[in-house]
Amino acid sequence: MRLSASDLACLRGNREVFANLNFEVVAGEVLSVTGPNGAGKSSLLRLIAGLLQPAAGRLVLEEGDPELTLAEQSHYISHQDALKPSLSVAENLAFWGRYLGVGAAPTGEALAAVELATIADLPAAYLSAGQRRRLALARLIAVHRPIWLLDEPTAALDAAAQARLADLMRGHLAGGGVIVAATHGPLGIEAIREVRLGAA
Repeated sequence: MRLSASDLACLRGNREVFANLNFEVVAGEVLSVTGPNGAGKSSLLRLIAGLLQPAAGRLVLEEGDPELTLAEQSHYISHQDALKPSLSVAENLAFWGRYLGVGAAPTGEALAAVELATIADLPAAYLSAGQRRRLALARLIAVHRPIWLLDEPTAALDAAAQARLADLMRGHLAGGGVIVAATHGPLGIEAIREVRLGAA
């Protein structure tokens, strides 16, 4: 699997966020997207996820599922956790399973992977910021997709949770997955390519 961009450009409103962006990332690799605030890191993830259309250039996925779009083969975890406060931890994860089109997602294994299984029945309104982040990341485990698009994935995570996330990412890469992560800091894993947006 290979994800590549050729002369990619993004406009938000009338402002050019970035232009002439080229990169490629293959199975088993991470593309770390860095740069100052406002440089377009989140916008790039949203382009790959199909939530924005490129102003110019192309995104190409080779050796993916030919029956599915790039967006349908991608998990997009934004910097907002997108949880329903009135639903329990398990219900939130089950909702995402249905939304992503897989029916009843295997919530138990996914919650155990992010160490939330013991509070599966707790309403999401009572979660700490770190627990909310871990619940959002549990979607990566509950529903398999080969491309992970992660916007500041370590935000609000303590050192132990960051180490668990790094292990999950290594497992995904070992299985031939691809990760594109917008980040201001290190991810704690190897096999990283980098693209920097904006001025140094």
